[in-house]
Amino acid sequence: MLVIDGSYGEGGGAVLRNSLSLSAVLGQETRIENIRAGRRNPGLQAQHLTAVRALGTACKAELEGAELGSLGLTFRPRSRPRSGEYAWDVAAARRGGSAGATSLVFQALVLPLLRAEGDSTLILRGGTHVAWSPPLHYLQSVYLPMLRQMGAEAQVDIERWGWYPLGGGLITARIAGLRGDSSSLQGISIHSRGPIKRLSGISATSNLPAHIAQRQKDQAENVLHAEGLEAHIELVDAPAQGQGTLVFIAAEFEKASAGFTALGRKGKPAERVADEACQHFLRYYHSGAALDQHLADQLVMPLSLAKGPSSFTTCRLTQHLLTNAWIVEQFLGKCVSIKGAEGEAGEVSILGRAHV
Repeated sequence: MLVIDGSYGEGGGAVLRNSLSLSAVLGQETRIENIRAGRRNPGLQAQHLTAVRALGTACKAELEGAELGSLGLTFRPRSRPRSGEYAWDVAAARRGGSAGATSLVFQALVLPLLRAEGDSTLILRGGTHVAWSPPLHYLQSVYLPMLRQMGAEAQVDIERWGWYPLGGGLITARIAGLRGDSSSLQGISIHSRGPIKRLSGISATSNLPAHIAQRQKDQAENVLHAEGLEAHIELVDAPAQGQGTLVFIAAEFEKASAGFTALGRKGKPAERVADEACQHFLRYYHSGAALDQHLADQLVMPLSLAKGPSSFTTCRLTQHLLTNAWIVEQFLGKCVSIKGAEGEAGEVSILGRAHV
């Protein structure tokens, strides 16, 4: 049994989710200890527990410690991941509900279900645009297009948005199982992103006055125009149970895509929300690197399972990326090389394996 220290590096839920995804893909019995030990609310929370149970169901795993607040979990997969129709509600994992991120539950499941024989459908309920997680629009515009470039087919659609603290969002995902070595994940090499082809985005609000979304849109377009960039920001009146506001900017280049998000909150001016999203984008844009910092850390695991080597440049080497590289190497041995210092632009090289 492989034992993983859940407090290593970034020490958050990503250590748990990525370890269990690799465990499911490789059929590796895994014990994770010190889960989120340094966090204000340590141990398994609703979103993490939902991912654990979902992965357990997909590969008939024996679970020990799968309960709220648990600092240790044992995961013993008893079959290869199985395709099917699955439905999970993050709110059901905790009394009083939860706005835990459905996007993170999806990312925990997508690689194992890509390995399954046959296609899968996921219905996930919970948060869709919440802090410390990729919003659903990032999956649609950035993460999944890159997986398609690697040979995978998956899509997500949003029917209802879920904001913190009420949650209540609803997404549907479809994942096509990879069949045989001829359609396994392929490595990629992206060192330059090429010229920009399209800059767009959304200014979204739920159950709030319309002028908030308009102010966000106007400010974002003005900031980008001042940099010599023209962007079309779409106004979205998002169906949801609660209130929320967001600006998401999507940048499509010849060889890569990137996405940047800012969330509103009570007392935070609409213009500040727009400024935050624009500044995130502009830091990436002026870096000249191929991938944004979030896509870089999210690709470490799928590229480690791909056929052939991969490499890319990123605008910022984050602790998330360094932690994900460490997790991969606990399962697969030394296969990730990183040039550059944490917090700075850098280059990542990965020796892929044909496990998917």
